Amino acid sequence: MDIYPNAKINLGLNIIEKRNDGFHNIETVFYPVLGLKDAIKLEESSKFSLINDGFNIEIKYKNNLIYKAYSIISNDFNIPNLKIRLTKNIPFGAGLGGGSADAAFTLLAINKMFSLNILDEKLEYYASKIGSDCAFFIKNKPVYAYGKGNSFKEINLSLKGYYLVIVKPELSVSTALAYSNVKPKVTPISISEIINSPISKWKGNLKNDFEENIFNIFPILSEIKETLYQKGAIFASMSGSGSSIYGLFKNKINLNEFDNYFVWQSTL
Repeated sequence: MDIYPNAKINLGLNIIEKRNDGFHNIETVFYPVLGLKDAIKLEESSKFSLINDGFNIEIKYKNNLIYKAYSIISNDFNIPNLKIRLTKNIPFGAGLGGGSADAAFTLLAINKMFSLNILDEKLEYYASKIGSDCAFFIKNKPVYAYGKGNSFKEINLSLKGYYLVIVKPELSVSTALAYSNVKPKVTPISISEIINSPISKWKGNLKNDFEENIFNIFPILSEIKETLYQKGAIFASMSGSGSSIYGLFKNKINLNEFDNYFVWQSTL
């Protein structure tokens, strides 16, 4: 079976409070980016293997999210060994949810391959055990996310027709680094309210709380965001904890100055 896990972007991200379990309560909007995809091929095999197609090497899969997806569903169902071949197109450490999408789509694929008839709610439960944003990719629709980022409310939001530009320089941001020096706070207006206003009003109102800290550490990210605004972005932001910066545009733009970076541009 061939599957194509897609990326996501965060529209705003507020860090509200630190929880007793060491995690943080946040609020954000997850929006699927259906055109930017990894590729995964799953086949039955005599032994389990997970191969990165780009390098044709076996992945150290014990800590890999795809393997975790296979393991968590195998605990409840008699799943045969699989040969899984992964081709990465979504960059690592970018705040685009590539690893989480790979895991969630693996759950969906196994459910379909072996006619397990697992309901979406159960698949979301499995996915939430793998990563905070993993469950989002089960239904793969725009949602307002809260709690640890794994509680969802469906929203009526479409960015269809806008051009999305994603730029990621050659650097990655760890979760630990992203959360260092952040100061949780409750904002006066929820992201769920801001997102209902026209996109032209998002700038200055829809914020990512990770930006201040990460931009101080990696000023190039702030420069990329400013460049996107100079090029006419209606709204620009860092996605998640970074390190990708995206912009929403009415028209396709020239991106020659980002030749040394990962760059993706398409309509939503």
